[in-house]
Amino acid sequence: MPAADPLPDVLVAVPAVILACQAGAWLMRRLGQPPVVGEIATGIVLGPSLLGWIWPAGLHWLFPDTVMPYIGLLGNLGLLAFMFLVGRELDLGTLRGHSRTAITVSQAGIALPLVLGSLLGLGMYGSFAPRGVGRADFVLFIAVSMSITAFPVLARILTDRGLYRTRLGALAMACAATDDVTAWCLLTVVVALSTSGSPSEAVTAAVLTAGFLALMVGLGRPLLARWTSRAGRVPDGIGMVVLFSGLCLSALTTDRIGVHALFGAFIFGVITPRGSRTVDRCAEQLRAFTLPVLLPLFFVVTGLRTDVSALAGDPAQWLWGLAVLAVAVIGKWGGSTGAARATGRPWREALAIGALMNCRGLTELVVLNVGLELGVIGQDLFTILVLMALLTTAVTSVALSHLVRPAPATEEPEVHEVQAA
Repeated sequence: MPAADPLPDVLVAVPAVILACQAGAWLMRRLGQPPVVGEIATGIVLGPSLLGWIWPAGLHWLFPDTVMPYIGLLGNLGLLAFMFLVGRELDLGTLRGHSRTAITVSQAGIALPLVLGSLLGLGMYGSFAPRGVGRADFVLFIAVSMSITAFPVLARILTDRGLYRTRLGALAMACAATDDVTAWCLLTVVVALSTSGSPSEAVTAAVLTAGFLALMVGLGRPLLARWTSRAGRVPDGIGMVVLFSGLCLSALTTDRIGVHALFGAFIFGVITPRGSRTVDRCAEQLRAFTLPVLLPLFFVVTGLRTDVSALAGDPAQWLWGLAVLAVAVIGKWGGSTGAARATGRPWREALAIGALMNCRGLTELVVLNVGLELGVIGQDLFTILVLMALLTTAVTSVALSHLVRPAPATEEPEVHEVQAA
């Protein structure tokens, strides 16, 4: 007997997820939160944490086993496109005029979470590490997961509040850009170590990754620059084909190297030249489809892997969750604030920078899903870390409301003064 056609079930699940995530994003926007908070929360609500807890049959009807591979595939394509867009928006030119403070703040915002996260990982290893996972791999992953800043979400928060072109906004973007580059390099090391069967394989992956980066910067970037200089005569459809094919092939290369496909898409975005109208239009078209249509499928896959109800009966799990949240906030917010203050920033501005650097959002979910897929963490710890990402992202807008005056709606200030302490 032939297997049932999964298409009808996919055609039910996909619009249900998209509409639910849009509703969650709209609600959070009304509450002054970034839309990603609503999308993450919606993914959790549609999973075993709520829908599966109160109506298991409904969860199975909406997401039968035959549908999940397709939902996951579409969500991963959306994630690759998103990583390309993140790489393309990562403008290290924002460091101009802020390089000393940005490097100090970003590296303090990496170093302290790494240290505290390593200590936390050592304490959690016996209770949370899956069987067969090495202590070093587990501890390093926890340390990196504490060090993430959500560059795209941070940019959206600054834009929504009219702070993007202000002194605070420029400095926060410069810090986040430096932070992201460092964090992704560290995650590349974690993935290489976790997927390698021996030290020699890890070294081989590192050498191949360095060669790939050199090739992309030395050859790929000039070729793309030459193409984009002529792209004004190229139809948008051809431009979209070139960009999407390029990010897919770049992702395939890093996947074969052993450092995850996401890195390839990210690097392709970083080397794609800016300033071409055709490329800019194609990137915006890709964004217009990816963010509202494909990324919600990634959120629901994350939500299906998150089971808050499984933690409910174990007080020790909640205590560990509080420890994770404390380390995340102290390491990232505390470290970034202290570094900003040490460079001469007023207290309120330093605290605002720390709050922005503490925003983890979607970027943290990407990292956590990589860890779960590699088997470095299990579902219980994955759930705890997803809740940490949700809470640290949600608190960012609340903190900024108390620390920073909103920019006037009628003007676009060159410099925005933060309230004195």
